[in-house]
Amino acid sequence: MKGKILEFNEESRKGVISGDDGKRYALDISEWKGATIPRAGNKIDFSANGENAEAVYADANMTNGASKKIAAALFAFFLGGFGAHKFYLGYNKQGVIMLVTFILGFILLGIPSMIIGIIAFIEFILYLVKSDEDFEQTYVVGNKPWF
Repeated sequence: MKGKILEFNEESRKGVISGDDGKRYALDISEWKGATIPRAGNKIDFSANGENAEAVYADANMTNGASKKIAAALFAFFLGGFGAHKFYLGYNKQGVIMLVTFILGFILLGIPSMIIGIIAFIEFILYLVKSDEDFEQTYVVGNKPWF
């Protein structure tokens, strides 16, 4: 069965999974088959045994945060003024704000466009300095659209 980890406590080494069937299942670290510690938001594949999850694997189709991180950073660097990195990460409203401000900013002597360019460059740096896990938790799972 497919599902998603809702929460995982590293101290108790237990968590909760939301299955695609709408039910919740208990996750124990002894059933985790992945190389890294499970994190909230991870998409998974598991077997249900009553209210417990068994043989829990990270979903092979899950988007890798590292690949999103590099692509988002490159979009922020080369096309950041147009909000391309925002669109790539799924933040369409923020992407439109950046795009419109950048394009219409030239009417006001380019000052708003320069500010948008600076914001995009700051986001480029932030994307690069975050670890892959932090990036994924902050921007992919956590849906934090700005900085």
